Amino acid sequence: MFQFSRGHCPVAFLSALAVAYACTPVVQRLALRWGAVDQPHARKVHTKPTPTLGGLAIFAGFLVGALIGNEGLWGALDLTPVLIGCGLMVAVGVIDDTRNLPAIAKLGGQLVAAGTVWSLGIQIDGFTNPFDGKWLQLAWWQSATVTVLWIVSVTNTINLIDGLDGLAAGVSALSAAALGLIAMNIKSGAPVAALAAATCGAALGFLRHNFNPAKIFMGDTGSQLLGMLLAIISIRGPLKAATFVSILVAVLVLGVPVLDTAFAIGRRVLNRQPIHQADRGHLHHRLVDRGLSQRQAVVVIYALSGMLCLAAILMFLRV
Repeated sequence: MFQFSRGHCPVAFLSALAVAYACTPVVQRLALRWGAVDQPHARKVHTKPTPTLGGLAIFAGFLVGALIGNEGLWGALDLTPVLIGCGLMVAVGVIDDTRNLPAIAKLGGQLVAAGTVWSLGIQIDGFTNPFDGKWLQLAWWQSATVTVLWIVSVTNTINLIDGLDGLAAGVSALSAAALGLIAMNIKSGAPVAALAAATCGAALGFLRHNFNPAKIFMGDTGSQLLGMLLAIISIRGPLKAATFVSILVAVLVLGVPVLDTAFAIGRRVLNRQPIHQADRGHLHHRLVDRGLSQRQAVVVIYALSGMLCLAAILMFLRV
């Protein structure tokens, strides 16, 4: 079987970055032609109509980074569940960006995509008991429930922080980089590190067009794709050990979107609002409302996310 070296990660990263960067203007023109344009709204920060569907460029960049940049990836890690699952999630995102799906329909699509990934072998099979160190094997239905819940949860955390120019792309790039560095230090984790590098490169290639003032938004197409990729990489990476520390590491890497989503759910429950109902209470909204510019708010959240990612890496290396 083809074995990855760490040298494959730069190839995956650079090829994904170049393709995503080059494809974004093409997707921008297609979005305008198809009428996939995000209109200004009282809850939103942008003030002019902006084309969406940028996630298609991210998907293109990831595919090239994973397949061409790492020509031996098929021999070391079966990409079939990744490509099928991400393809389904992108399809749901495209429909939502162009047709504005009801929340229940979008959730249904996410569940189908996540369930497909589980059925094709990307699974959380069990946990190590933190008290006695024994392995707790999950039944198939428990494994399916935990895996699907993790994938859908991470997907929606990235979706929910996509509220400022460049925010979701930058945070996703930082999280992918951290997961890649962690995977490099896991036995047989090099293929996963290459997937993380491709994800990071694709996000950064798109970010060049998406940073304030954004020329294009990634839309649900991009945020759902990046969320699924981060969930899959974490399952193949730190969560593979399934210890308390490895779970904490995975949560820390995704700390900003996870905490923001947790507070959003709690806030809406306390206010007796539907959980899926959008509001202006997210961290990025609060920073802007306190007088920060979009760029300043995004940089602050980048810094916070970077610190949490660094803490996760150091915690993992010390174990």
